[in-house]
Amino acid sequence: MAWSTRQLAELAGTTLRAIRHYHEVGLLAEPERRANGYKSYGVAHLVRVVRIKRLTGLGLSLAQIAELGDTDEHPEEALRNLDTELAATIERLQRTRAEIALILHRAAPTDLPSPLGEAVAGADVPESERSLAVVMAQVLGRPALDAYADTIRTYEPDPALTEFERLPADADEQTCQDLAERMRQAPAVKEMLTAFPSLQDLSADAPQGEDFARRALALAALDLYNPAQIDTLIRMNC
Repeated sequence: MAWSTRQLAELAGTTLRAIRHYHEVGLLAEPERRANGYKSYGVAHLVRVVRIKRLTGLGLSLAQIAELGDTDEHPEEALRNLDTELAATIERLQRTRAEIALILHRAAPTDLPSPLGEAVAGADVPESERSLAVVMAQVLGRPALDAYADTIRTYEPDPALTEFERLPADADEQTCQDLAERMRQAPAVKEMLTAFPSLQDLSADAPQGEDFARRALALAALDLYNPAQIDTLIRMNC
């Protein structure tokens, strides 16, 4: 009793293409051929194809199956390794689902990590501040971002901060100086300056290094703010 390639595929619940591929990659031994030249498969071939199909269904790659050989009915070590990988994947997916649920529930932005995204979503911060937060999230360490998120949570609009957002690029030095002094007294700014007296303090735990973080934030400021605003920020931090 022997089966053709098509019959073997039907019995194993797979496709002709899969059978041919198993031959090509060396997973399935070539069978004897009948007098008419057609392949003649036996039970051993069916067992092998079913085993391959089962193992790939569990998550093993064809390369991993090839390493096991064709005699291992119970590849314990490979399956334990796969189970460990799946457990890690499940944990990662659960974290991702939890974050998605939080984003949906609180309408948090998708370009900011939690808890910074939650803080920004719940605060009426200017667009420039929100954009700067995205840059900060890319270059600062978690402690700095958590502390920054704390300042955002207590953010309240302030006349000085509103004036800063509207400050024209050609504002004179005295205007910038007066505004810098008033901005220092804004609750959100005072809290930020208390937590991070200087840019060096803010970037101290930056994953890619302080210099990288400072350059990135400086370039972001040049892009987000006009010359008078940058002058005001410098004066405010002096």
